[in-house]
Amino acid sequence: MGIERPFIVAIDGPGGSGKTTVARAVAMALGLPHLDTGAYYRAATVAVLRRDVDPADTEAVRGVVEEVEFDYNGGRMTLDGDDVSQAIRSDEVTAAVSAVSAVPDVRRRLVDAQRSWVDRQGGSGVVEGRDIGTVVFPAADLKIFLTARPEVRAARRAAETGGVPVAAVQSDLERRDQADASRATDPLRRADDAVVVDTSDLGVDEVIASVVGAAEARRR
Repeated sequence: MGIERPFIVAIDGPGGSGKTTVARAVAMALGLPHLDTGAYYRAATVAVLRRDVDPADTEAVRGVVEEVEFDYNGGRMTLDGDDVSQAIRSDEVTAAVSAVSAVPDVRRRLVDAQRSWVDRQGGSGVVEGRDIGTVVFPAADLKIFLTARPEVRAARRAAETGGVPVAAVQSDLERRDQADASRATDPLRRADDAVVVDTSDLGVDEVIASVVGAAEARRR
């Protein structure tokens, strides 16, 4: 049964915690649109790299992101009308996205875009990212913080990347975690009123059922 009144589920957590898989399934179960906010930051990174801008050059990065247009529709990310859904998952983008995401003006621009996207959906959505419950939608009806043990997250991400050694993936995740948690603007952290779900020893169906159940309870 769908949710009739505007309703926002914010799902945050570090890489490899299961955010995208869970968010998509929860959105389908609740009849709500799904938004992967990380796709916006990755698309911004694609724009920066395509213009041969150093991700560490804050002013140049800001200039690039101000000039391009982003859209997210049906799970596809577009950059100036170009579908970059595959490009945003490249290793090059993954290596640079933390630097681009740390630029305050980039975050402001993309947070505005994400809020506008949800407004266009009637004010409802299952929104995933790293600052949804703390910054993008601090008044969300339900806030979930997904986590898992580092080695579990690394194993999951390694399986997705097709053969990359788990140790290498874990090292990269630790670097990203540190960058996200320590940035001055909108760091990754758990909202005080978020429900924490450790997915380390849970099947994906168990996690989805838990989040859907929590959402159904909140909308009553």
